[in-house]
Amino acid sequence: MLVSAPSYRLFVGVDIAATSFASAWTLSGPARGRAQTFSQSPDGFTAFQAALARTGVEAAQTLIVLEATGSYWITLAVTLHQAGYAVSVVNPAHAHNFLRSLPRRAKTDALDAQMLAQFAAERQPPRWSPPEQVYHELRQRLLVRDGLLTMRQQARNQRHALEQWPVTIEAALTALDKVVAECDRQLQSLEREIATVLQEGAWAETAGLLASISGVGLVTSAWLLVSTVNFTACASAEAAAAYAGLVPLAHESGTSVRGRRQIGHAGNARLRTALYMATLSAARYNPVIRAQYERLRAAGKPTKVARCACARKLLYLAYAVVTKGQEFDPHYREHSG
Repeated sequence: MLVSAPSYRLFVGVDIAATSFASAWTLSGPARGRAQTFSQSPDGFTAFQAALARTGVEAAQTLIVLEATGSYWITLAVTLHQAGYAVSVVNPAHAHNFLRSLPRRAKTDALDAQMLAQFAAERQPPRWSPPEQVYHELRQRLLVRDGLLTMRQQARNQRHALEQWPVTIEAALTALDKVVAECDRQLQSLEREIATVLQEGAWAETAGLLASISGVGLVTSAWLLVSTVNFTACASAEAAAAYAGLVPLAHESGTSVRGRRQIGHAGNARLRTALYMATLSAARYNPVIRAQYERLRAAGKPTKVARCACARKLLYLAYAVVTKGQEFDPHYREHSG
């Protein structure tokens, strides 16, 4: 059954700032007229919707594009989504690349809003929906966990630096020890909470399937679920690998440029890091990953290249067990053969 593409009549661009946002709209092509500025507040949101209503276009036929910059876009996006508008939250890099294709111009919030309106009209990016509660339960704990890990390492590094001096002040070292101990306590508490959410939350079934993959532990499972929104954000394992920045990109041009393929620094860095770190265990205990890692190393591939390939393989395995609804079987090929 074919699903018809959404039919939009009004295209809106919104440039977000900390306390305000600029907006411009068009029926097609470049935005006409001056952009309007509204406050980042309930009153500002109401005034913005009133301005859109005066265009005479229904909310369902209005596509509003915002950049996912910082956290300032979230409340506005949710408010507009609940009001029935089609909201698309785009990667700032995508909007920036679109901007580079346009004639050179000045940069202001108003001009950025006009550019996003034109982007909405020409590209019509897919619609965004707010993730469910379990997404926030996991994501916020994971972000706090990352912050605590950084704080603990900073305290350890500072303590090590102080110990190099011929004179050390015990009270100063004790203060740093308390910071490390408190970080340890908070990390243990957070990881217990993450485990509970994975076991009892709305994504428990998927989390159980991921746990069956040797090398995919608690934190890796949580980052996989959050980054892919329970494997709904990407249509395939290949798309997820590209999203994570684990697909080597060609660097070739004519006959003069023949660079090595490399993954670069694009993509979801946090998901890529989680999968890369998981290979440290998977390359030892997961027979599928171990075989690939040993084969690549035997072929002369650098350790980092082999681990990135294994991280991509782990992501493929995760997609396979989730989409098939079956736990990981390291001997699957033997059984199917």
